[in-house]
Amino acid sequence: MSATMIKEFRLPDLGEGLTESEILSWKVGVGDTVSLNQVIAEVETAKAVVELPSPFAGVIKELHEQPGSVVEVGKPIVSFEVPDDDGASPSQGSGAFSPVKGESAGETPDTGESPKRQPNLVGYGAVVEASGRPARRQRNLAPVEPAGILQDSVEPVEARPVHPGSIESRPGEDHHAERPRSTPPVRKLAKDLGVDLTQVTGTGPGGLITREDVQGFAGHAGEPAGPVTVTGGTRPGERETRTPIKGVRKHTAAAMVQSAFTAPHATEFLTVDVTPSLELLAKLKNSRDFAGARLSPLTLAAKAVLVALRRNPALNSRWDEDNQEIVTFNYVNLGIAAATPRGLTVPNIKDADAMALPQLAQALTALADTARAGKTTPADLTGGTISITNIGVFGIDAGTPILNPGEAAILGLGAVRTMPWEYKGEVALRQVLTLSLSFDHRLVDGEQGSRFLADVGAILAEPGMVLTMV
Repeated sequence: MSATMIKEFRLPDLGEGLTESEILSWKVGVGDTVSLNQVIAEVETAKAVVELPSPFAGVIKELHEQPGSVVEVGKPIVSFEVPDDDGASPSQGSGAFSPVKGESAGETPDTGESPKRQPNLVGYGAVVEASGRPARRQRNLAPVEPAGILQDSVEPVEARPVHPGSIESRPGEDHHAERPRSTPPVRKLAKDLGVDLTQVTGTGPGGLITREDVQGFAGHAGEPAGPVTVTGGTRPGERETRTPIKGVRKHTAAAMVQSAFTAPHATEFLTVDVTPSLELLAKLKNSRDFAGARLSPLTLAAKAVLVALRRNPALNSRWDEDNQEIVTFNYVNLGIAAATPRGLTVPNIKDADAMALPQLAQALTALADTARAGKTTPADLTGGTISITNIGVFGIDAGTPILNPGEAAILGLGAVRTMPWEYKGEVALRQVLTLSLSFDHRLVDGEQGSRFLADVGAILAEPGMVLTMV
């Protein structure tokens, strides 16, 4: 019989210095045999939902965190039983996943040097300091934290049997001194509903108190908690609903506050007859070059933005406060604002300026499908240089878009409406939309913004104009 050893997998830094993630679901259970790179969990960062692949081939020994837990980078989330190729005993092999034999991920050997970040599966996990909290990368943002939001991870629990609903105790201690097992969002919900967790029977794994347990107790005190299908605590007769601010929505809120109060916004509007653009789209839909792509005014607007940027590069730049420099990009990573069930995200198409219209149409379709499925990766959400938000799909004509942090401009597309319009010296019914351009007035002055908006409008009013601009 071959020797085995225990390996721990610690939550990695999933990109951009994120310090915590929420476990949404486990795709495996204790005792399951998994292969290398098999998806074992789905987690939500402040930017996206990410699938975690297994760093080992072996057997799941223990799941350290339950769905709903907010876990700090560097904390162990799952243990594996794997073959010991070197013949070490299980006790010798136990420890965290580490690229260097004998070192645990998130720990630094005592070499007299300052701690360094250790490689991990997806990114680089933060070093766990003596206090037990991971070292945090310094951020430029100064997010406003909503009062009362708990961000601590689930408290560590010793590996011993726990009866559902019971309160763990140690010899000689008052069993009421310890808090029942629950996650931070559940504790917050219990506080809001005035529920004493020591009176709640936990129905989750190992006696974990779930959101449904708290909601059921709040509505039926002293009775077994029944199934609750509505999240947020909403039931007939309640006058308010409370939803924890976390994940994508929390990050978006902080980013928008930072953008609105850092970059001086200016917004301009232009109403355009886009009848020729819609006629062109109707023709393109019959072309095999666009097979599988969903064509819409957004498709042509995206191309118009890319062409107009060649004549107005100031709108494809950012303000570097630290170095007191204006950075002008020689490429375009085109962001498209996407409304998802988890909140607003702005994934971007890398090097969109190098794409022909058929490629761009396919990329826009793939971006939308990925965002709707909640599979946008952190890499897709970073590095954008300019963005488009299509508010017209909601029937809105115009607005004042807020800049995506770090970008110089964002273009809003309004709804296409049939309206009486001056056409060839007469009044005719035409297809009209309004463009809304917000820009950072530190980077873009009024003339530059107006010229860019006029160029985009000219292309949409007469697509043939693009031939005069390239």
